[in-house]
Amino acid sequence: MKELDDQERLIVRQLIRDPRESDNGVGEATGVNVRTVGRKRQRMEEAGILSYFTNLDLSTPGTGQFTTRHLYIIKFRIGVTYNQLLEDIKREPFVRSIFTEIIFESHISEIDGKLAMLLFIDGASETDIVQTVQEQLMPSLLRNHGENSIEEVSTVRILSPVRVMRNYVLPVNMQNGYIRKDWPDEAIYVGK
Repeated sequence: MKELDDQERLIVRQLIRDPRESDNGVGEATGVNVRTVGRKRQRMEEAGILSYFTNLDLSTPGTGQFTTRHLYIIKFRIGVTYNQLLEDIKREPFVRSIFTEIIFESHISEIDGKLAMLLFIDGASETDIVQTVQEQLMPSLLRNHGENSIEEVSTVRILSPVRVMRNYVLPVNMQNGYIRKDWPDEAIYVGK
């Protein structure tokens, strides 16, 4: 386990507030020397501790392309291994596919001793999601992981996100794509 030092915590807290902030801006906001900010930021990025993502909101409040989201829990039969699942996923990482278009987020998980995939799927309507899953997603999963690979499928209708990536409490502390300026530093968790 890598424990962050006090300066790294200050840097990360500022970057959680604004991931686009320059090293100069982080240094000014935290009181950490700009060269130290650059060096520590680069080390954390290279170590995989610090990453950046862009979220394009395709839901109703954003572009409006998708109006609903479901969580699909796809449990695989015994015999489908973690490494097999990961290798199947790695085979097409850069190809735009139905996965890229409709899956907001996905995770490999374990349920009752069996591997599962948790897929957050977006759609223009409830019917759109069901149709896309049955006609495109499921045949693709069966092709990629084996004709008899899926044991069970469960779904949950998602109403709205609340907390994302630990610190972003969407209906509470977010404004115009950033954490509100008046949100206290103590409320931003950066690890122990």
